[in-house]
Amino acid sequence: MKKKREVTVAKGVKVPREKEEKLRAKRGGSNTGRYTSVKPSEFAGEAGGTSKYSFPINTLKHARAALSYAHYAPNPEGIRASVYKKFPQLKKRHDKREGK
Repeated sequence: MKKKREVTVAKGVKVPREKEEKLRAKRGGSNTGRYTSVKPSEFAGEAGGTSKYSFPINTLKHARAALSYAHYAPNPEGIRASVYKKFPQLKKRHDKREGK
């Protein structure tokens, strides 16, 4: 009996390769499994309706990237809300740019 091959998708999280492929196939989930050193709680993907291991927001740089790529998620507002909750200074910057 062959052992199913597991792959790491986040820090401390291993899933069977087939599950990783399904998560990557979801809209907005193409980077699932690429951030193996990020804690599962530091992803915004699930809030955006995509893989819970996509859209990392562990650093300010990743948070900005998540905002710029949020339109790929089924629910971009969920991604934005998660980012603004963790990095409120980005919300202030966004509001200033919008003229609010």
